[in-house]
Amino acid sequence: MVKFTKQNKMIKETLFTGWNWVRWFRLGLGITIAFQAVETHDALAGVLSAFLLFQAISNTGCCGVNACDLKSNNKQSEQLDDVVFEEVKIK
Repeated sequence: MVKFTKQNKMIKETLFTGWNWVRWFRLGLGITIAFQAVETHDALAGVLSAFLLFQAISNTGCCGVNACDLKSNNKQSEQLDDVVFEEVKIK
């Protein structure tokens, strides 16, 4: 029997959740190019299909996991303290 650690649960969650249309598109394109690579014995197409399949399975893009995501973090702005200004005079 396999014990699921926190990391295993995280991997399982990444694999089975968050499937949007871009992820499905990468998976379909990767499988299609993989079939073409096998039929034509093309190594470059095989590398491209492996790259697309990796991106689809691991839910990563060219920048990494959600690196280009621009979510606003409202909690951080609520925690700002009052700013005290000091007037500077020129002699």
